[in-house]
Amino acid sequence: MNKRYVVRLTDEERECLLKLVSSDEAPARMLTRARVLLKADADGPDGWTDGLIVRALDTSAATVGRVRKRFCLQGLDAALARSAPDRVYERSFDGRAEARLIALACSEAPEGRERWTLRLLADKAVELGIVEAVSHETVTKTLKKTSCGPTWSRAG
Repeated sequence: MNKRYVVRLTDEERECLLKLVSSDEAPARMLTRARVLLKADADGPDGWTDGLIVRALDTSAATVGRVRKRFCLQGLDAALARSAPDRVYERSFDGRAEARLIALACSEAPEGRERWTLRLLADKAVELGIVEAVSHETVTKTLKKTSCGPTWSRAG
């Protein structure tokens, strides 16, 4: 057992977790975290070690440690919820740039080409100054939201 973060559930928290686990209506990760907390409860009937929890729940020691730590530092809700991503990604295309990309994708293909490829669109967007740099994967994600793209035929 991790002595630094000792889980001690109140009766209300234990009841809430048991209800959550028995309902099976929550996301799988949340259910796993709830089970970790129930098994790790030092005052509960189980009070398992991290190693036993890992084997019984088919999870990792890092997951058990993170759940313990978040419960002790931030409470039950934080321990059950998904954590926010560590990094915030800046969007490559704002609304205006996205509109220009869509217009480009719906335009006639370059000479000698039957249609636009995603890489051609990415290169042309940089060439036209729509964005400073962009990958063809970002072009894919952006065009996926529309009904106009390099793979759509003009016939409909």
